Amino acid sequence: MTFTPHGKHLIAGTWISTEDTFVSAPVRGTSHKFSVGTPDLVAQACAAAEEAFWEFGYSSRETRSTFLNTIADEIEARGEAITEIGTQETGLPTGRLQGERGRTTGQLRLFADHILKGDYLDRRHDIALPDRTPLPRSDLRMMQRPIGPVAVFGASNFPLAFSTAGGDTVAAFAAGCPVVVKGHDAHPGTGEIIAEAIHAAVEKCNMPKGVFSLVQGGDLSVGQALVQHPFIKAVGFTGSLAGGRALFDLCMKRPEPIPFFGELGSVNPMFMLPEAIAARGEDLGKGWAGSLAMGAGQFCTNPGIAVVIDGSEADAFVESARATLSELGAQVMLTDGIAKAYTSGAAKIGAQQGVQDLLTSMCDQREAKPFLFKVSASDWLGNHALSDEVFGPLGLVVVAKDADEMHKIARSFDGQLTATLHMDEDDTALARRLLPVLERKAGRILANGFPTGVEVCDSMVHGGPYPASTNFGATSVGTLSIRRFLRPVCYQDIPEAVLPVDLV
Repeated sequence: MTFTPHGKHLIAGTWISTEDTFVSAPVRGTSHKFSVGTPDLVAQACAAAEEAFWEFGYSSRETRSTFLNTIADEIEARGEAITEIGTQETGLPTGRLQGERGRTTGQLRLFADHILKGDYLDRRHDIALPDRTPLPRSDLRMMQRPIGPVAVFGASNFPLAFSTAGGDTVAAFAAGCPVVVKGHDAHPGTGEIIAEAIHAAVEKCNMPKGVFSLVQGGDLSVGQALVQHPFIKAVGFTGSLAGGRALFDLCMKRPEPIPFFGELGSVNPMFMLPEAIAARGEDLGKGWAGSLAMGAGQFCTNPGIAVVIDGSEADAFVESARATLSELGAQVMLTDGIAKAYTSGAAKIGAQQGVQDLLTSMCDQREAKPFLFKVSASDWLGNHALSDEVFGPLGLVVVAKDADEMHKIARSFDGQLTATLHMDEDDTALARRLLPVLERKAGRILANGFPTGVEVCDSMVHGGPYPASTNFGATSVGTLSIRRFLRPVCYQDIPEAVLPVDLV
């Protein structure tokens, strides 16, 4: 199955073109023209989403479950074409796109099953106590209810799992919220074919047309119009700290401020405890290098920083990582802009006081090679710029004098998506000392693993204190992510004949 993009926006069931166009920039294959989004298109999509909410927001869990499964079916039916356009636009290998497609359909089916169970509604009931003294108690029931239309911004690094039909969209649909997606310019053709799959599911399931819209391209005014439209009640975003913070500020400045669920970035520190380093430092160095360079380092969970305690065992770990990284060839990055930012970010880290170059590289245009640097704990603690995320295969080793200095380093980090303890049994006391610190710093804490895989399941947390995300009480992965688009409503003395069906 070959897919040729038509370059139109999907607004409430209708494919619409605009006069202005932009041209995609694929790594290989043919470029295509796409219509440029406008604030007026955003307004049309938001108005349709609000109208659709009056039906979709009050639909049964069974209806929404069927809808989610049908979207998965439609994506799978277009599988080969999705892989073809996705690899052309992003440069990601075929296996990666196939795996990400499986993750996307898997989370659709997981959420479809999850909402049927009803646990996410958090239903509670305090029965009336009419004879209680000195005052009687009313009959009180509580349940989570959908909040209304949700805006979703596609991510550059996950064209499927965090974009048009990604985790934010799926969570909103599961909750009962229509979605307006702002597609990412890095992969507009992939966004379009996924939108076609959702559109087909809307028609097959007889959903209201405004339950989903896709707006492509456009300048900053388009994103601004989306987050500031009065019908939008929440925003899901995965991207840069600067871009996410700008949108967050716009959400807060609205006449009605709304939640902005932004996943903004992380350096995901790993703490290499001394007994683990002594026992298997060489293997840990190879493992870190592999995780660091996976997908050209273009993962929000990329473990960019390793903290070690000075000594010969730590030196062996560092040399193993350096040797492994030095053997890796150039990898294509997702966009020219990301490649440029990676090169400039590496130059910035390398120019900081006390930083030693262990492995430097020459990067050509859209290709990236690994960088590896080392710095002492004292220089690290005195320079916050060293903790800035560099999106790509760059590693920084922070060398502590002892366990106390490692503990200071842990306390110095800003919010993170993940933190990792590499430890053996004899490291237990130090691990126990570090764990309370890491709990305050990260949404997910690992032992003896690498964080670049994010399982989609009930217990996963993909979020953390700012700047990892803008809402530390939420996750953008896993079934708990549905709760972002719900709010509790208490029903006092409401007759059962009037109550929502799920609450009776």
